Amino acid sequence: MSATKVQVKPVAVERRRRFDRRWAGLALLLAAAVYAPFQLVPFHVFQLTMVLVYAVALLGLNLLVGHAGQISLGHGAFFAVGAYAAAILMDRWALPYPLTLPLAAAVAFVLGLALGVPAMRLRGLYLALVTLAIAIFLVPLLKRFEELTGGSMGLTLAKPQPPAWSGLAEDQWLYFLTLAIAVASFLLAASLLRSRVGRALHAVRDNEAAAEVMGVRLSFYKTLAFAWSAMFAGAAGCVYTWVIGFVSPDSFTVNLSITLLAGLVVGGLGSLSGPVLGGLFVMFVPSISQDVNDAAPGVIFGLLIIAVMYVAPTGLAGLAGRLIKKIPRKE
Repeated sequence: MSATKVQVKPVAVERRRRFDRRWAGLALLLAAAVYAPFQLVPFHVFQLTMVLVYAVALLGLNLLVGHAGQISLGHGAFFAVGAYAAAILMDRWALPYPLTLPLAAAVAFVLGLALGVPAMRLRGLYLALVTLAIAIFLVPLLKRFEELTGGSMGLTLAKPQPPAWSGLAEDQWLYFLTLAIAVASFLLAASLLRSRVGRALHAVRDNEAAAEVMGVRLSFYKTLAFAWSAMFAGAAGCVYTWVIGFVSPDSFTVNLSITLLAGLVVGGLGSLSGPVLGGLFVMFVPSISQDVNDAAPGVIFGLLIIAVMYVAPTGLAGLAGRLIKKIPRKE
């Protein structure tokens, strides 16, 4: 009996230490995020804001690809739906921008639910082609309904202005709005993954046949994964509209969907830190590629992806985890 207690105690202590380190790291990261906009020039604050926008979009893609095991090459389409839903609500109906967030997320959720129903019967390459088709036909569809979407010219919108009591500049106010939405999104995703839904998604990802034997309704959870993924993308698209103040069909081409998927794989599938690292990748790597060689940014971008995946096949989040485990700990 005493031997069992001796064995259990170190395990419990190690779990408690791991939990404390995780929360300490998150608190430190959040403190740095709050401090950053007061030390950076407006352009760098804008870049960090866009990193958070992409991180929320990748959070949704991570639920579908990393946790449910489904492939999607059309995530940029849901991002565009959220962006245009917010833009149209603000431009055509003069809706206050705070109300556009839940509505844009709801529109994307319903669309993801509708597209998830036929997609649930597909898998692998066939599912990838269907989602790719969604991203392909969205751009000409947006251009066709010119009276509503502005056509090829897009829509120009006023950015949310900081209230007088905040004492913040416009770029700082947009940054903190985005940070608050990103934190809420990550808490929601973490809660979802710890619930019965999260366990069901992992069962579907690991072995569909075994999950079905255990009573998991495959069609229901696959469709739900598409809907949740689209909802996060729609919310990110709405915030994108606030930050940029402009939407155009050419901003949401197939390249966006491919870049988002590449960013998630590089950041780390199935990890909550993966979308943040992927957001950094999506924001900075294309611009770095452009700076290295104006003639062939796509080549540089592809080579950087290959290099990262060679060094870290499980993504940057997996690489960081392995490095942390190698750090010697004091007993």
